[in-house]
Amino acid sequence: MIRFLIVRLLFPLIIFFLLRAVFRSIFAGVRSPMPPQARAPQQPTVSTGGELKKDPVCGTYVAESASVTRTFNGQVVHFCSKECRDKYRVA
Repeated sequence: MIRFLIVRLLFPLIIFFLLRAVFRSIFAGVRSPMPPQARAPQQPTVSTGGELKKDPVCGTYVAESASVTRTFNGQVVHFCSKECRDKYRVA
């Protein structure tokens, strides 16, 4: 019974996966590479220069040009993310 299981089921499965790995490695170079714009979405370019402002919620320092700003009581407040801005609103 064990011999039947090994010879009829496990051995062909092992051979199948080995052949599959070999063929994948052979044909991986044949496929045309994807164009650069299809590989990863472009990240927006953010200017990182400028004065650093402290996020009042988490305490992270963020460049003034890259910060999310909101005016509260006539004062401009800088945040590192929209999540921190929303937390500040609730508090």
